[in-house]
Amino acid sequence: MAKDILSNLTPAKGSRRKRKRIGRGQGSGHGGTATRGHKGAGSRSGTRYYPWFEGGQMPLVRRVPKRGFASPFRVEYQVVNVETLEKLSVDGKVPNGVISPEVLAKLGVVKKTSAPVKILGNGELKTKLNISANAFSKSALEKIEKAGGKTQTIKATAKE
Repeated sequence: MAKDILSNLTPAKGSRRKRKRIGRGQGSGHGGTATRGHKGAGSRSGTRYYPWFEGGQMPLVRRVPKRGFASPFRVEYQVVNVETLEKLSVDGKVPNGVISPEVLAKLGVVKKTSAPVKILGNGELKTKLNISANAFSKSALEKIEKAGGKTQTIKATAKE
């Protein structure tokens, strides 16, 4: 074989396949019904089947039983434990001992500023902190007040 140069390069055998040309006469092998079958909606022009259409069989989404109830009013809190707040204050990341959802978002403790924040009571708190959040657990309230801190419940902002 001659030396491989750019003008002589060809694709490897079997790597490229000819396109199926539908409705181009009997000699093509795809003439006549043009792969649409005989009669029925699929053989007519202008038909459109949805991806979940199962040929008239009851679709999967309707065959599967429905269970439970999903409330459209569910509030999903971003949770922060008391031990996380203690660690932040020990590391000196909390300015003036004031913690709010904005401060927590800035420090990377919570991801979204739009979602409400709830403080949970897991861990110990020894530092006096002024914490404002959307919700507190009972144990978190006890631990914060025991350490000499203050809590302030703020209203959740409207969903975006």
